[in-house]
Amino acid sequence: IFVVLLCLQTHTALTPSNYDSMSRKNPSNASETIKTGVSAWFQKTITVTAPSRGCHVITNEISRQVPEINRFTIGLAHIFIKHTSASLTINENADPDVRVDMEAALNKIVPEKWHRELFTHTMEGPDDMAGHVKSSLLGSSVSVPVTNGRLSLGTWQGIYLCEHRDTGGWGGGHARSIIITIQGLVEH
Repeated sequence: IFVVLLCLQTHTALTPSNYDSMSRKNPSNASETIKTGVSAWFQKTITVTAPSRGCHVITNEISRQVPEINRFTIGLAHIFIKHTSASLTINENADPDVRVDMEAALNKIVPEKWHRELFTHTMEGPDDMAGHVKSSLLGSSVSVPVTNGRLSLGTWQGIYLCEHRDTGGWGGGHARSIIITIQGLVEH
């Protein structure tokens, strides 16, 4: 909307030849300038292994397995987990007690005793259906801005892989497939 309004207010068509002149109008705030570059999409599937049930910070693992993010000057990373009993969320990355408390809170919100008392989908174990509900509550994806080749998270923010099963599903482990899709600009 901003770009369209900018064009309407100046009665100028937004073309590659005038991006730079428009972005120079407010050079004191570089984050509000129009960025130029080559539009690009990138997608990669990575595997992240949760060592156990619980919430695990995987921000550094994503950066390690997706070095291609360094090519993007500005963009958006969409991070999607391909599982129904694990989830992704963003929360504090500094104090490990937060991750312990998150797991405790999720277990209070969706207790495993519901396996016997409430759920009918019970053939995959007592933690399976509870894992599905927790996954739906937290979600299967997060989107994070990309700025100058890095995930643009806040100082105390990290991306969590929340493993909701003791056994990690039918595979007997906690290896989880995550698709990272980045759209944005790369330097030309």
